[in-house]
Amino acid sequence: MRSAVCSALCLAVGFVLQSTTSGGAVAAENPFVGHWALTIPGGGAGWLGIEDDHGKLSGSILWGGGSVVPVSSVSVEGDALIVTRVFERNRRGTSEVIRETETIKATLDGDAMALSTERTRADGKVVGNATFTGKRIPPLPAAPDLSKVKFSEPITLFNGKDLGGWTIMNPSAPNGWSVRDGIMVNDAPQEPGKHISYTNIRTETEFEDFNLTLEVRVPEGGNSGVYLRGIYEVQVSDTYGRELDPHNMGAVYSRITPTVAAEKPAGEWQTLDMTLVDRHVTVVLNGKKTIDNQPLLGCTGGALWSDEFRPGPIYLQGDHTSVDYRNIVIRPVVRD
Repeated sequence: MRSAVCSALCLAVGFVLQSTTSGGAVAAENPFVGHWALTIPGGGAGWLGIEDDHGKLSGSILWGGGSVVPVSSVSVEGDALIVTRVFERNRRGTSEVIRETETIKATLDGDAMALSTERTRADGKVVGNATFTGKRIPPLPAAPDLSKVKFSEPITLFNGKDLGGWTIMNPSAPNGWSVRDGIMVNDAPQEPGKHISYTNIRTETEFEDFNLTLEVRVPEGGNSGVYLRGIYEVQVSDTYGRELDPHNMGAVYSRITPTVAAEKPAGEWQTLDMTLVDRHVTVVLNGKKTIDNQPLLGCTGGALWSDEFRPGPIYLQGDHTSVDYRNIVIRPVVRD
């Protein structure tokens, strides 16, 4: 953490800026440029990325669940970063379109960010506001040489008999998890025209870096996910036959697109081999490398928290559809 004097000096230099909407040039030392781990209103995980392309600011954001999405505009006014997002939706049960604008304002104190958000309708009526916090994410290290990484002996996370070592994550939601014939089963039946959100499940033990292998079977239209350290989702989904996309099986959800389509048809057992070391990830799906030691810029939707440096569990997504898992084995990295 930089001192208050240093922070003030950095801001004094960094804020010799003009709004990007006015066409002004942005100083090279813009203190807002970079990646920020957010703790959004309610305590959920979020992420903000700000880029400067020859004086033009742009940004993308993750707000709790879902995908990383671009924002509508980014500017600097005085000592504050201003980020806007525009939403359009139909009023329930009608074709009327409701347009809302969210304005996020952020100020800095060293590497800490204080933020506020306000949502207004087209008529100017304020429909929501809140405050929250952020923290600068340190730069990514170089990609690790995985040939030199030492892993421990294999640890079996699922014994094939019961759910010992696992705990459900939302006791108030329906629980579809059980063990049947050596398989960890999530039964998540749905009702026509209505989605029922079932609980996810996680390991009681938390881990740092590791290699994780498992087998998974998704039904037709199935959707699940494997969360590494509780914050990075490797997508599990029925995407056989689709064009490459960051939401396909074998992707890091909405962040890293697989380099090859390696998924099998729904109903077949599939293997995942995932290695997380120094904020870089490698994914091998059904024996084909879909992600090769690529950097992780931040958490993904549904993360337990946005802090990428704290240990976390393996968690399996069960809130969307039914899914089966088996042969879940982890080998933590051995640190010197």
